[in-house]
Amino acid sequence: MLRPRKKYTVYDLQQLKGKRCLTHIHVKSPEEAAAAEQAGVDLMSCSFDSPEAQARLPLLVAAAPNSFLSGATPHGLASPEEAIRIAFRALELGASSVYCSASPFIVEAMARERIPVVGHLGMVPRHVTWTGYRAIGRTVEEARDLYRRMKELENAGAYAAELEVVPHNLARWLSSQTKMILMSLGSGNGCDTQFLFSDDILGDYSERPPRHAKAYRNFLAENRRLQEERIAAFNEYIADVKEGRFPERCHLVEMEANLLDEVVRSIP
Repeated sequence: MLRPRKKYTVYDLQQLKGKRCLTHIHVKSPEEAAAAEQAGVDLMSCSFDSPEAQARLPLLVAAAPNSFLSGATPHGLASPEEAIRIAFRALELGASSVYCSASPFIVEAMARERIPVVGHLGMVPRHVTWTGYRAIGRTVEEARDLYRRMKELENAGAYAAELEVVPHNLARWLSSQTKMILMSLGSGNGCDTQFLFSDDILGDYSERPPRHAKAYRNFLAENRRLQEERIAAFNEYIADVKEGRFPERCHLVEMEANLLDEVVRSIP
């Protein structure tokens, strides 16, 4: 079966490098994926790191059939073989590429199999025991190390890398020094894509938002309101049943009285 032609391919993204900044949203539900495609977002990503997330991927692809969607592989991949197997599964289910925060050793094995891989640079949440939650690259030493790591990923065959919480002027320079697509998450507007999570955009969590995020709606308050409405509706239903107010006549199907009488008479 032929799949819908995507808005972008990896080749298209490579041709756009340095020409304009693409919009990029991490989505977590088919509703969000459909809304992102309808709104015209350029790129999407999603989790592919658990059985639930893996089952959800085909639903996201079906909800946004024309969109470029990257699946994020699990952290802590044990071997190149495991990484390759999981990545091909994501591609088979409709992902356009895979995200992987593993070492260049793992990335290179995947790239050798022609798997389009997005690496990770800067602040890597799974590695914060080494750095803490802070911007990476504010010193000469860290900036040089970041450049070195970027070149390692590039040489390993990654076509792109997420650049998380890096000084914006350094990020702009790094983007000019690589053929990879650099995806800015809190690293300014000098990269090739501007990346935010749907939770940030929608304001759908109770924690303090990160400095680099911007909430365009308050879904947390709306979801709380909807939960209160659910509870109220269920309470009203329970009360109606207890007091005999539900079901009403309009909710019922009735047999003709004479036919019911005939049934009663016919049964000894």
